[in-house]
Amino acid sequence: MNIINLKNAKKLIAVALIGTLGLTGCSKFLDINDNPNNPDKANPNLLLPTVQAGISQVIGNTFQVYGNIWGQYWTQNPSSTQYQTIDQYKIANTAMDRSWLILYRNTLNNAELIINTNVANSEYFKGIAYILKAYTFQVATDAFGDIPLSEALNAAQFISPKYEKQELVYDSIFNYIDKGVALLGTAQANAVSSQDMIFGGDLKKWKAFANTLKLRAYLRISNVDPDKASAGIKALYASNPIFLNQDATITYTTTGGNENPLYNDMVGLRRVQNVVASSTVVNAFVANNDPRRFAFYEKVVGIDGKVQDTIAHIVQGGYKANTNKSVSSPSALVAANANAATSATAPVKLLSNTESLFLQAEAALKGWGNGDATALYKQGVAASFKATGYSDEEAKTYLANAKDAKFEDEASTETKLKTIITQKYFAMCGFQGFEAWTEWRRTGYPTFFTTSVESLLGAGRMPLRMPYANSEATSNLNYPGNVLIYMPVWWDVK
Repeated sequence: MNIINLKNAKKLIAVALIGTLGLTGCSKFLDINDNPNNPDKANPNLLLPTVQAGISQVIGNTFQVYGNIWGQYWTQNPSSTQYQTIDQYKIANTAMDRSWLILYRNTLNNAELIINTNVANSEYFKGIAYILKAYTFQVATDAFGDIPLSEALNAAQFISPKYEKQELVYDSIFNYIDKGVALLGTAQANAVSSQDMIFGGDLKKWKAFANTLKLRAYLRISNVDPDKASAGIKALYASNPIFLNQDATITYTTTGGNENPLYNDMVGLRRVQNVVASSTVVNAFVANNDPRRFAFYEKVVGIDGKVQDTIAHIVQGGYKANTNKSVSSPSALVAANANAATSATAPVKLLSNTESLFLQAEAALKGWGNGDATALYKQGVAASFKATGYSDEEAKTYLANAKDAKFEDEASTETKLKTIITQKYFAMCGFQGFEAWTEWRRTGYPTFFTTSVESLLGAGRMPLRMPYANSEATSNLNYPGNVLIYMPVWWDVK
């Protein structure tokens, strides 16, 4: 985990961008009147931080809120109104305008500028840019489905790029990862160091990130195209890959504008606590006697002023029926306590060590990857406990006793998969809301989700994608039209 060095002017550019986006939604980096494909303007040293800041702004703010609410970690606070439409599953297309703008105009276009730069010996910068391009396209297609791809970063079609099928997007993701890894293997090039806010220019860690991202992407399509997933994962393992063994994060400071992007927005909203604990996950934590719930949520304070070992929660969407109830907020550990200054320094996790281990466990379980599925699964649980401040002994006790943590040898492959994904879900609470919701869409696990009591979608329907941005409907001549949010994306066949 790397702490931002505010004495470094190049990093400060990205940090300032995060604050600007959090409060206004636009900056000079997002000026659509600039030619996005002019390599003469591309200075990799300055552009790489903006790419990383852009994707962390989306993952750590808007998609974090939607993911944690639709993933049923959080729900609307009865005493406020900011996110009621998310709990109602009634999302206006305009709600996606800022995220779409950041994903395309900032993150992807600046990554493309790095890739097309004329600056000599920039292969390492280009390799990282390709990997972040792959990551960003996966986030975008997992959120929206079919998206602009081949024409999206082409100046000639910049305003009205065509939309392409998710299957083609995923093919491109694998291609971009391969190109990125190849460039990282260049014999000599300009070093990447302080400009890289994630790994400080450590190319070995970037290769591990790329391999883990590729494993995630192949497993994502494993239900819709198991042959391609199997072949891709086996080929990946044949290359003797290294995988992430630490979190890939951007961390923040308490300085104005340099805070975690979600907390930064909370400050802009006058520190109103808009999200609280959902009964869905808290009841599951309690049923498993899982101590991590006290890391993810604030404990109740009794009338005597003493902190109690209790998390107060309400059912998903239960804000109307609980107007007089005091409900626990998410903790500062996950940046979601509006009134805790330490929320400012919570990291945004692009990929986590825990997720890496659970991905490897699933690959081994399916017989596509190396390693022992049971051992990798247990390591994933232990890594989550460590990340939340609990010991290996506490993790072992949990594994031995929790009803949703059983991983018996005689259990079926599907039962073991359910356990892996359910434990991944618990581990991602608050940290990786979008990814947890996405894995639920892929696998159907965990199985204890409930429909929000304020749902406006109709009986049995759940949000399965995000709506396209309104800016696309009003400006892109190739806009394919609205797709209802309860329609599954391509890889969601469960």
